Amino acid sequence: MFRKIDDKTFASPQIEVADVAEAEALGIGLIINNRPEDESPDQTPGSEIEAAAAAAGIAYVAIPVTHAGFSMPQVEAMEAALAAAEDKPVLAYCRSGTRSTLLWALAQARMGMATEAIAAHAAGAGYDVSPIMPQLDFLAAQAR
Repeated sequence: MFRKIDDKTFASPQIEVADVAEAEALGIGLIINNRPEDESPDQTPGSEIEAAAAAAGIAYVAIPVTHAGFSMPQVEAMEAALAAAEDKPVLAYCRSGTRSTLLWALAQARMGMATEAIAAHAAGAGYDVSPIMPQLDFLAAQAR
């Protein structure tokens, strides 16, 4: 269920409380929830995931992204969360994993990763960043 984007980052569709044990077994140090609360009636509330993460010794942060798109504060929050995780792996999730991957990609571009490398990592995990390639190029150019 968890898709490995790079050596430090996994993306996933909506996780359940029981999935936190799998995250713990993988050594995940931070769970990032990119799903707005009450997006659908069948989603597990973030507070339940946060409590399970805390019980497992895993940090948790919510950076909700709606279908309206991404904002710079969200990109900056993702960049800060990834940096705060230090050397521990990170699991980001949303409804399908796509928004989490796209937000990861934007943060990586802002931190200076080449857009070709970003696209390759995302594709390796089964995600397509082509819809945001202009934004990735813009952020990568600013990082230089």
